[in-house]
Amino acid sequence: MLIRRDRAMTAITIMLDIAFHAAGRDTVSAGDLAERLGLARRGMEPLLQTLSRAGLLDSVRGPRGGYRLARPRREIRLAEIVVAANVDDAQTADGPGGRLQVAVVDRLWVELEDAARAALGTLTLDDLIRRAQAAGLKRPSSEPISFAI
Repeated sequence: MLIRRDRAMTAITIMLDIAFHAAGRDTVSAGDLAERLGLARRGMEPLLQTLSRAGLLDSVRGPRGGYRLARPRREIRLAEIVVAANVDDAQTADGPGGRLQVAVVDRLWVELEDAARAALGTLTLDDLIRRAQAAGLKRPSSEPISFAI
């Protein structure tokens, strides 16, 4: 199984955004999430549902509904997110064939996937939050804005 970069990266970004912006709030709405990521909400929903089915997100219904992490961010490994994001991908034999493909390229791909899986297995959402803070990104305030005069 090749890691689908677009789907895996989107899943990690969604999970990071929820971990980052849910500080002080219970949930993150799919609309806010889509707006911040520049994605169509409708296109994001299947991935949000996949992450929920995998036990990585909780989906909350109602007027203050949205998504939240199903577990503490320090317990969610990036490898879990990538596996969940790629679970719907069918194993296909499409692509080049031949002796060089089988003897060299297929084996190389297995090595690369193993290395990527090992690296992703060491990182958590908490590690990414620390990277965001080191990059100077500020988490939203937990205090609601009051418009009372």
